[in-house]
Amino acid sequence: MDAIHALTNESITAEFLNALAESRSTDEALRRIDLCRSLIASGSIFSIQQNVTTGRDAPGQVLLRRFYSSEAASFPVNGAKRKTLTPWTECLFVRGRVFVGEGEHVLAQHFDDFEQMRAYKVRSVINVPLMQGDLCYATFNVFGTRARWLPQEVLGIRLLALAAARWVPAAPGLAYRFTGVSLSSPLEA
Repeated sequence: MDAIHALTNESITAEFLNALAESRSTDEALRRIDLCRSLIASGSIFSIQQNVTTGRDAPGQVLLRRFYSSEAASFPVNGAKRKTLTPWTECLFVRGRVFVGEGEHVLAQHFDDFEQMRAYKVRSVINVPLMQGDLCYATFNVFGTRARWLPQEVLGIRLLALAAARWVPAAPGLAYRFTGVSLSSPLEA
C-alpha cells in the first residue's frame, strides 16, 4: 500500500489523529505532522511561518518568523523575513487562500529567496494559510522537488495544515494592513 492510499485508510488515519491528539507538546505534535507530511510528499521540505506583524510595523508588509522547520540546519527556527504586497501575499494574507506554485519559473516569480531554495532542488510549493477569522496568523508550507503536485498530495497537505493549526499560536498583537485593507486580531476585538 503506497503512502497516499495508506493515509486514506480509515484505521491508519484514525491512528494518526489519535496519536496527534495525545501529543504532549507542540514539538511532538509537529514532528508527528512532519512524519505524515514526508509520507504524502517525500523529498519535500516543510516549514511553518508565524505571522508576527503588529500595528507598529509599516503598512504594506508582513513579518514572518519560522516557527517550525524540517530542515532546521539550513532554514532555522526563528529565522525571519519581511514580505511586501505581491500576488503571493495577497493570496495568503488578504484573501486567505491556498497557494500552489508549480515549476521553477513560478517559484522565482513569487519568492525573493528562490536562489537559496534552488540549491535544494525545490520546484514546487503548497502554502496553506492558518486563519483566525480574516487574519492569516501563520502559513503551513511544503516545498517539493518535483515540478507538479498530484491532487491527493495537495489535499493531504491541506488536511495536515488543519491538524497543525491547533498547535501554532497567533502572535500577540498580530495586525497587518495592505493597500487600505486593515486586519486586526479577532482575539483583541
